[in-house]
Amino acid sequence: MDLRKIAEDIPDYKEFLSIDELNASSQRLREQYPDLVSIRVVGKTRRGDPITLLTIAGGADNAFIFGGPHPNEPIGCMTIEYLSQLLCEDAALRDELGYTWHFIKSIDADGMRLNEGWFKGPFTPTNYARHFYRPARHEQVEWTFPIEYKALSFDDPLPETRALMQVIDETTPKLLYSLHNAGFGGVYYYVSDECPPLYETFHKIPKWFNLALDLGEPELSFAEPYAPAIYRMLTSKDMYDHLDRHGVADPGSVIGFKASSAQYAERHGSFFLIVEMPYFDEPRVNDGSTTATLRRDAILQAMDIAIEHDNWIRGQYSSVESELRLDTPVRRALEDFLAMSAGFREADREWVMGAEDTNRPATQAELFSNLYTSRFYKLLNIGLLARMLRDEIASGNTAPALLSASDEAEARLEADGTALEAALDYRAIPIRSLVGVQCCTGLATAEYLQNSQ
Repeated sequence: MDLRKIAEDIPDYKEFLSIDELNASSQRLREQYPDLVSIRVVGKTRRGDPITLLTIAGGADNAFIFGGPHPNEPIGCMTIEYLSQLLCEDAALRDELGYTWHFIKSIDADGMRLNEGWFKGPFTPTNYARHFYRPARHEQVEWTFPIEYKALSFDDPLPETRALMQVIDETTPKLLYSLHNAGFGGVYYYVSDECPPLYETFHKIPKWFNLALDLGEPELSFAEPYAPAIYRMLTSKDMYDHLDRHGVADPGSVIGFKASSAQYAERHGSFFLIVEMPYFDEPRVNDGSTTATLRRDAILQAMDIAIEHDNWIRGQYSSVESELRLDTPVRRALEDFLAMSAGFREADREWVMGAEDTNRPATQAELFSNLYTSRFYKLLNIGLLARMLRDEIASGNTAPALLSASDEAEARLEADGTALEAALDYRAIPIRSLVGVQCCTGLATAEYLQNSQ
């Protein structure tokens, strides 16, 4: 398999496809390759739209790849768009890999429709935040699989989650690939099992596309690294135990997450893969040079920044709560993110003060994670607040408190976004580069699994 040739041939996509455009493309692929491609309905979304599984016939082993596990993550939809076409066109590649391929282009299509406001650009942090939507934890398809663990008990999956469960059980995939992506930073990976032969490949592929590994702070403080920027897949059990170790009285209620697709697929022995891809990057994301700032101080400063943001949003929300009329996904997301940040911060502060590895000079990458990447993600919550208020006003709710809070939220979104962008030497990463890393990583992993049997 010539991964470099595959990488070179990826189209120069200029925008993300909408849900309707993705569905139309799938139908065209079936018409183009009727003896190879099949499409069947495996469920319905919460608003009643069909969830379709696109299958490309092939070998005895199954690979199941799904995009949009969070609806603000359309990179994977574009990866499937390219990969499904490639597999249809290249019989030799299909035969070499020996899989039957199953795809769901966007598993949370309802939520993704709420993100389409930024899919065509301009691709800036501020515009992304203005049109951003990511569901509350109890509405996230990827994190509402059944679980029984200590005091954490759940068995009421969303319709979209049930569709994933059905496909996983039917296909018992050798490779399960959930196409997530991050917002800002560099490339990093999660895998369900140690796979040393892949680590060099994982480190090499981003370089083909002029992308950096993310060598800053891990997504969660307790993530276990197998190699630089390669982590063991995090589970809700890990989150529960982290909170429990650091004195949180009711970890299950603080987590909010249930089980993930990776946890569900453990029963079938599936190898699970995630490649986290950013929309924006910056030279400092993988700068390993040391700074004069202790890593502990940088982490604490990031917590202080988060507390200021969250308290400001809470104050704005409290000032209008009695005037709100709409129960929208955006409102529920905002309320949930505020609750989640407060719960995890207590345990993380105890961890940072006691962990010996935080009592050393921070690298430039770690400092960047704490002082800038954290500000990017807080900008998204301001965007949710502004959007919630816009929705209320658009519905005809013109209470003076709402109008005032809306003006303040829009002004802060613009001011914080402008200040952040001015402090960064950032770029919007070409979509073909993002698709390339996800595609090549998935194919390399599929080949590795076949060669390891």
